[in-house]
Amino acid sequence: MLFLLRQFSFIFLFNISIFLILMIGIQNSSTRKKVDLIITETVELPVSFIVGVGFIGGSLTSSLLKFNFGNQKG
Repeated sequence: MLFLLRQFSFIFLFNISIFLILMIGIQNSSTRKKVDLIITETVELPVSFIVGVGFIGGSLTSSLLKFNFGNQKG
């Protein structure tokens, strides 16, 4: 159980640190686009933010999907 908690904390700390680096990196970004959702559109966001959040979301999702919660020993 401690090993699982340690992995969760590493995954979240890693992705939060990437997100903070992303926030620092997009300070001078001038190219802005709207994301078209099915129901509505978002406000204009920097393209680097959209790509970065997509990367972080995929990293977080794939890291959490690799766990098999049903067959834990111990």
